[in-house]
Amino acid sequence: MEEDGTMSRGLRGGIAGLLALTIAVLFCAVEQVAAQPPAKKTPAIDPEHPLAPALDHAYKARVALAEIRDYSATFSKREFIGGELKTASMNLKLREEPFSVYLHYGKPNEGREVIYVAGRNNNQLFVHETGLSRLVGTISLVPNGEQAMAENRYPITMIGLRGMLDRIIEQWEAEGEFAETNVKYYPNAKLGKRECRVIESTHPQPRKQFKFQMTRLFIDKELGVAVRVEQY
Repeated sequence: MEEDGTMSRGLRGGIAGLLALTIAVLFCAVEQVAAQPPAKKTPAIDPEHPLAPALDHAYKARVALAEIRDYSATFSKREFIGGELKTASMNLKLREEPFSVYLHYGKPNEGREVIYVAGRNNNQLFVHETGLSRLVGTISLVPNGEQAMAENRYPITMIGLRGMLDRIIEQWEAEGEFAETNVKYYPNAKLGKRECRVIESTHPQPRKQFKFQMTRLFIDKELGVAVRVEQY
């Protein structure tokens, strides 16, 4: 499966001056006289694990996305669904607050439009088809319902650069509990004309705890954001 969130125009929010969002959580146990010192943060995985440096790059990429409120992108995907390879390309417009998505399909289903706004329209998405199907008019679908998921492995609620990166972070944090992982870095890769750093994780032996044998994360070197994921 591949997902591509390559930027089609400049990201808003001042990439060069992005500030990291820091969440400080203090745990204080007050006794009769004195309080205990704040608890130390526990690393997500063992710092010696091969995935630890990869996660550090992924965390930094997540910080780079923190102040990006909306963007336009060309969204391309290739996914195996029911044993069949499904490909699609569409123009994407996304706003983080409230989470809102507009998709205009290229091929296949050229001209199809999909709109989703979290918390609106009973949390359903609207679809406007083309060709003969447009005679039905605009239809509303449950995002994770059977009809909406017929051509997708993931619901529209998970679309976008943040959702894509968060899935990889969650995966690598979970895989950090197991030693059977190899990690390679390709610092001078290219995605189209964009220079990227690629992080590739693989597992020598297939195990039930590993959903994917190979995962590649592409991070744009100039912007510092994750723009593509490949998983096999």
